[in-house]
Amino acid sequence: MSLKLRITDDMKAAMRARETARLGTIRLLLAAIKQKEVDERIELDDAALGDPIIGSIVEKLIKQRKDSISQFQAAGRDDLVAAEQAELVVLQAYLPEQLSAAEVEAAVAAAIAESGASSAKDMGKVMGLLKPRLAGRADMGQVSSLIKARLAG
Repeated sequence: MSLKLRITDDMKAAMRARETARLGTIRLLLAAIKQKEVDERIELDDAALGDPIIGSIVEKLIKQRKDSISQFQAAGRDDLVAAEQAELVVLQAYLPEQLSAAEVEAAVAAAIAESGASSAKDMGKVMGLLKPRLAGRADMGQVSSLIKARLAG
């Protein structure tokens, strides 16, 4: 089943169960997907083509939620933090299974060896290799800092 179809089915299930918060989050995700389709003039139905694009949309929405949570926590708005965290949980269900820290470290080590990177100037080469491999399965910010630490040391 394609990811888009699964999201649509989850929206219908949330409607039937009258889960308004979950339904709102899923509708927000579907609206972002539809916006991408309109902007790019493509149809994201094909599982091979659509899922990586839909995954990147989900990642973008998750990043926005995490940023909002940190800002709301700084402002002392616990009610808004709880709402954003609930949306974050719903969105994370649509990401592929996340890699463990050991798997990410192994991938970084392999990419550094493969690219022949030896200094921080070579970080772009390593990220270029890792981004398609780890997209959606690892936090690329953490991957980036791991690469920096490996190349600096």
